[in-house]
Order: sequence, then structure tokens, then C-alpha cells
Amino acid sequence: MYQVLSDQPDFIVISKSVNVHFHSQDGSAGVIAQAEADLGCKLYPVHRLDTPTSGLLIVAKSPQAANVFTKMFTEHKVQKYYLAIACGKPKKKQGWIIGDMAKSRRSMYKLLRTTENPAVTQFFSQSIASGMRMYLLKPLSGKTHQLRVALASIGVPILGDKLYGDELSDRCYLHAYSVHFTYLEQDYSFKQLPQFGKQFLLPECQQLMMNQWQSPNDLPWPNKD
Repeated sequence: MYQVLSDQPDFIVISKSVNVHFHSQDGSAGVIAQAEADLGCKLYPVHRLDTPTSGLLIVAKSPQAANVFTKMFTEHKVQKYYLAIACGKPKKKQGWIIGDMAKSRRSMYKLLRTTENPAVTQFFSQSIASGMRMYLLKPLSGKTHQLRVALASIGVPILGDKLYGDELSDRCYLHAYSVHFTYLEQDYSFKQLPQFGKQFLLPECQQLMMNQWQSPNDLPWPNKD
């Protein structure tokens, strides 16, 4: 269900498995409730991941720490990076995806052309197989379903995303890959490669993660178009 990557005095960093609920539902414990039971302490989530998304989560150990992290997230002082895989040819291979988000049908969201309170995402992409690309995504805002909607908006819904695409696969190929922040004047950086998904395990993907995209915080991210 999850793996503890770092246990700090004020917070833990865990890696959530794919298709694990964040909140408890249907009579089964979500990842936070399960971690509380396993670790024997009260935990305070400060951000979340969708059920089909795997990867890194920061979880505070006290209300005071949670308040600090909530303020950091609000002020965009926590930078997250995600990996995704999609089939098809995108409208652009790298750059920015910007637009307001609005509720659509079936719990879906859509990207609008307006930019009053926009979702903002930077990205790189690289071909990994015929008709398939891997994306490194840098969200600069924190909207619900932001990355799933962003890739769908440029014509390449995430592989295995049952809500925004129709590609059958062994998983939804979206993974919270890396996180960087400064907490109480100390710098932290965490990274976790995806552990499940036959496409993520392709040699071409592994090479990208271990070489070009090993340190996403240090990459020359594209300027606005």
C-alpha cells in the first residue's frame, strides 16, 4: 500500500502505491489511516494524490507542522515533479499548459482558454517507443486532476487513465516522482522511481529517469511560449 521513505521529527515522506485510496472508503483504510495504524501516531496530510496516481506524499506529524506545510503549499514553496506516459502525438513536445479549470461531466474537469485563476504546468517529453512518449511534469499550481487534464488538453490523455482516456493498460501512468522544499531553514529533496507498470520499466524509461531526468529541479525548464 505504501513505503516510508523518510521519517523526520516533524513529518514523514511516503510512497503511495498505485490504485490505493488516499481517504478511507468502502470499509477499507486509506493510505493515511493505514499509516497511522502501522506507525501508532496521528498524522496530518498536507496534500493528496488521486487513487490511480502513485508516488510521494508528505505527511505532517503535528498540527503545527501541518500549518507550516499548508502555508508552504499555498505559497508554492513545495515543488513537485511527476512522470507520465501517453500514446499519440502531442500538440507540442515541451512547454507550458495554462488555463482555468472547470467541472465537466462524470467527475471530470476541463481546461478553459481563460486564465483568471489558471492551472499552470511546465513539461518535457521524450519518445520511448513508437507512438508513445514519457512526460516530466512540473505543476506550478495545485488544482484537482490538473496533470491529467493538462495532458488530455494537448491531445494525449495519460495511458490507463480511465476517466480522461480510453487506453486499456495495467495502470494509470502518472507517478509523483520527486519533491523539493525548505522546511525550517533546512533543504529537503526526495525522489522515488515508479515500482509498478510495464511501460515505466522499459529500458528507455529507466534510462531517462536515471540520466536526463535524474535531477528534475536542476533542469533548464522551458520558458513561456
